[in-house]
Amino acid sequence: MTQQVAPNRFKAGASGLSSVTAVEASSDRSFRRHTHDQFGIGVVMRGAQDSASGRGQVRATPGNLITVNPNEVHDGRPVAGESRTWRMLYLDPALIAQTAKAMGHSPQAEFIYPVLNHPSAVGAFHRLYAALTTSALGPRHEILDQELFQILTPLFGKSPAIQLPLLSKELARAKERIDAHPEVPVTLAELAAEAGLSPFHFLRAFKAATQLPPHAYRLQRQLQMARRLIMSGHSVLSAAYLAGFADQSHLTRHFAATYGLTPGSLSRSRRLQLRRPDEEMMAISQTQRG
Repeated sequence: MTQQVAPNRFKAGASGLSSVTAVEASSDRSFRRHTHDQFGIGVVMRGAQDSASGRGQVRATPGNLITVNPNEVHDGRPVAGESRTWRMLYLDPALIAQTAKAMGHSPQAEFIYPVLNHPSAVGAFHRLYAALTTSALGPRHEILDQELFQILTPLFGKSPAIQLPLLSKELARAKERIDAHPEVPVTLAELAAEAGLSPFHFLRAFKAATQLPPHAYRLQRQLQMARRLIMSGHSVLSAAYLAGFADQSHLTRHFAATYGLTPGSLSRSRRLQLRRPDEEMMAISQTQRG
């Protein structure tokens, strides 16, 4: 029987692998437009959700597979205001690239379906989620490879992923400036001057190319930077300052509003993960003994 999650609860679980984060959530909240720096694969367990994705407006219902590509702008709204429950696995791009290559796809392959009704892939997701969040269920790496292949096969499909419009060199330089140092404040006027455009024209062009205005784009990169810092062992306070937030509460407010999870819960899940048997560490130990 599926374990029910309390309304408006977000739980980050220890997956036992540093490249995967497990999240279980139940909420009637609407989420504003945001991005992740990882691939997201999940299943709606109960209720339904409408969302805008980089691949169009979609509705997900119980038993549907749901996905998001890195830096794909999306949101989420409960259908009829009713709470919905879902489980997600967030996977590092390097892991997906490696798997895609092994499957004969380009390492740059992306998911082409934001929502998919595919029972066998959903079954593989449930098995993988259970294996990654339950320490008693076998070697994680072996199960990851086996189930991930089944999940990704329909998600990659045969069609190329929809690409955002190409940025001009001037816009690309402004975007790269934010990407390289999201922790450093930058004004609209500075970015526009760098692109050789008026602030109004720069704002319109940047939003058309990235689906977000510059200040919102920078905030997403700050949040992603903070997540990576926390997962690498930094305290929430340290991550907040290093990612350019005014203080810990500033980070927590934006992090929770964007992802549902608080950065503190993510930090606790990482500490729990470090206390669990990790297949990577076991492999190293066995190699040393050999």
